[in-house]
Amino acid sequence: MGTDINQDNIKICGHCGIRYDWRRSPSSSLRMTYCGSLCERAALGFTIEALLRTERAVPAAPAAAAVAKAEELATAA
Repeated sequence: MGTDINQDNIKICGHCGIRYDWRRSPSSSLRMTYCGSLCERAALGFTIEALLRTERAVPAAPAAAAVAKAEELATAA
C-alpha cells in the first residue's frame, strides 16, 4: 500500500529549507515561498498578511497646506 504523492505540490521553504505542501500553508499570500508565517516573518521582517491589514495614516495637514498654497497662487495671478 503506497501513497501517491504529487511532487508538484511540494515546495522548499525559502527560509528554513524544509519541504512542505504549499496547499496546506496557512499564509495565502506567500504560501509558495515560505512554509509558514514564522519563516515569512524571519526572512522578510514582517508578514504579508499583516502588511495587507495595516492602514496607512495620511496626515491631513500637508494636504490642507497644499490646497491653501494652490488657492494663494490662484488669487495672486
